[in-house]
Amino acid sequence: MTLSPTPLPTFPWDTLARAHETAAAHPGGIIDLSIGTPVDSVPMIARKALEAASDAPGYPPVVGSADLREAIAGWVRRRRGAGELTPAGVLPTVGSKEAVASLPAQLGVPAGGRVLFPDVAYPTYDVGARLAGAEPVAVGSDPREWPAADLVWLNSPGNPDGHVLSIEELRRIREWARRAGAVVVSDECYAELSWEGRYAIDEEGRCPNTDARSLGAPSLLDDAVTDGDHEGLLVVYSASKQSNLAGYRASFVYGDSGLIARLTLVRKHAGLMMPAPTQAALTQVLNDDAHVAQQRERYRARRNNLLAGASVGGLANDPDSVAGLYLWLGHEDADNDWELVDALARLGILVAPASFYGERVRDRVRMSLTASDEQIAEAAQRLAHFSLTRAR
Repeated sequence: MTLSPTPLPTFPWDTLARAHETAAAHPGGIIDLSIGTPVDSVPMIARKALEAASDAPGYPPVVGSADLREAIAGWVRRRRGAGELTPAGVLPTVGSKEAVASLPAQLGVPAGGRVLFPDVAYPTYDVGARLAGAEPVAVGSDPREWPAADLVWLNSPGNPDGHVLSIEELRRIREWARRAGAVVVSDECYAELSWEGRYAIDEEGRCPNTDARSLGAPSLLDDAVTDGDHEGLLVVYSASKQSNLAGYRASFVYGDSGLIARLTLVRKHAGLMMPAPTQAALTQVLNDDAHVAQQRERYRARRNNLLAGASVGGLANDPDSVAGLYLWLGHEDADNDWELVDALARLGILVAPASFYGERVRDRVRMSLTASDEQIAEAAQRLAHFSLTRAR
């Protein structure tokens, strides 16, 4: 038998081994700000719900429990501005990365079809297109320059760059998709972490400058974008960042109920189901906004601390990086992203190079906010001593 595996790019994190070794040799130890895995405790409401639901001998429903579906729909209406969404338009997934990697195939993008995604982006959009046998195409933000496609990925706030799509931009994309006959899927897992600019969430949890019904970065399903019509539109969301549930694999898709029904059928056949205890935990965190506000303020303080240290060291955050879980840092004297990676590794700080996220930007690094307060404070002190000279 001859097998022909799907051609995939090198797994990017494997290429950080040398920088990891350099950072680990720092006398003060390594501070890993590369991947962005949560470090703060899982909210007690989730842990109690998980324990209470742990006696779960039967198969859980692929579509999610009735309580979970209502919690998702209620959260979307309350936080993301989609006032008409019902439980028929939601579906739990086993983490958002699984959804991103599998949605093109599950939605039926044909072999040889085309999947568009941002030209500075999380690499799994590209991988998901390849797994479906489709052509992955990186594009800019202006839909007037896009080729015909079967599916379009959006990511706002963007990973890695923290850019946010406005209501006006989302409406233009929706109108383009209607004319092109394309499905649009928006990955919005950092939406509750909006720090600056027009859609910022302040310390009181308000968005005083917004024109959106969403709280935080606008949703593709915001009524101000869709006028209540969700046809051809889906959103992927995760509780990993807002609720520290990365280890629970607790995410969901919502939007066009017809597309949700198609996904549900595929996932029933494939046995893709969120474990019942995780469903119970996700239900609880979606019904509680207080713990999200607390986590947001932890990240706000860490972000401000890192920005202050970076500024002293001559590192500048992208001015359009106004939301999300990362800084998108550059230095006026850097020749490329790997020079920055190596210089930061000499300070014991591990980050990700811009080249992990596409070809367009090659002079920045992504720095995560996910470390303890103590490690972030130490990283900020080290950043104040940043010097490219030491890396040359």
